Amino acid sequence: MPIRPKTAPKSGRPKGARSFDENVAKMLGAAARERRLLNEMSQEQLADASGLERSYVGRLERGGSQPTLLALLKLAKGLDCEVVELIGPAEKAFRRRK
Repeated sequence: MPIRPKTAPKSGRPKGARSFDENVAKMLGAAARERRLLNEMSQEQLADASGLERSYVGRLERGGSQPTLLALLKLAKGLDCEVVELIGPAEKAFRRRK
């Protein structure tokens, strides 16, 4: 087991740091919902195709959750699209912010 020097910064997220961004989550959810509706799929069909829980798909679409990379990959596979098609609008909105 390596020994950490006393002056090394603490591991983990800094106190007060957040990884959830409501605006990003909503943009991503809207893109996923739009793509799902274009494919004429229900949330349940998408959940089955992607291997995700139906309730989780609903939370993602409402912007109540931010997916992990693995969940994004599964979602894109279930929607038969590239991940960039889902995160593109969220990235553009994020870059425009100050």
